[in-house]
Amino acid sequence: MPTFEGLPGSVAVSHLRVYDWPAEDGLRGGTPHVHLTCSEGYVVVAGAGSVQTLTASGFRRTPLTPGALVWFTPGTIHRLVNEDGLRIVVLMENSGLPEAGDAVLTLPPRHLADPDAYRAAVALPVDGSEAEQERAARARRDLAVEGFLALRRATEAGDPEPLAAFHRAAAALVRPRTEDWRERWRKGAAAASEVTGDQLDALARGDAGYLADACVHAERPSAHGRFGMCGRLDVYRG
Repeated sequence: MPTFEGLPGSVAVSHLRVYDWPAEDGLRGGTPHVHLTCSEGYVVVAGAGSVQTLTASGFRRTPLTPGALVWFTPGTIHRLVNEDGLRIVVLMENSGLPEAGDAVLTLPPRHLADPDAYRAAVALPVDGSEAEQERAARARRDLAVEGFLALRRATEAGDPEPLAAFHRAAAALVRPRTEDWRERWRKGAAAASEVTGDQLDALARGDAGYLADACVHAERPSAHGRFGMCGRLDVYRG
């Protein structure tokens, strides 16, 4: 019987040290963005802060302190705020797809209409020095905060159209990548679910033979301190 040897449910894990760069509103933290097909969760392991979220239902601020578990569904614009050394274990659906493309930053509309303009605004220099990468990461964060604050003001003023327009623009930007994402889903979350179904069928027949195929995996981070959307990331291949 086939087994699924990825992380449980094809969830990916990373360790995040949230940026402490101040933004235009005086708050320190990460880059506001949205995921279109993935839920994401936070387990807070150190420090203090909050996650600001914006949906069609409105704006919300959720405190983050050690032990907190917070998660949100696709379509939730989220912005991490670092008040004191905020560190988080991030749980990402679909084999880490949120960090592999399923994210659109809340840039101002002038950057969203054209895919080339968007890519230019969010790209980090691949061969740049750490200082160059930091400047680029901070610049895109500042642009995204600018767009986020405008969306929040409109939503709180009772105007839903700017947020709806952002959703439409985000969907258009990612549309060319959906078949690649579908393949990741097939090999990950869909495969994990199918294997569970096969195991349940085996148990219903009284067949425990698949238990002899049990295995153990262990990993250390494959990269440390990578510039992510919300902070410096330690990432795992699994």
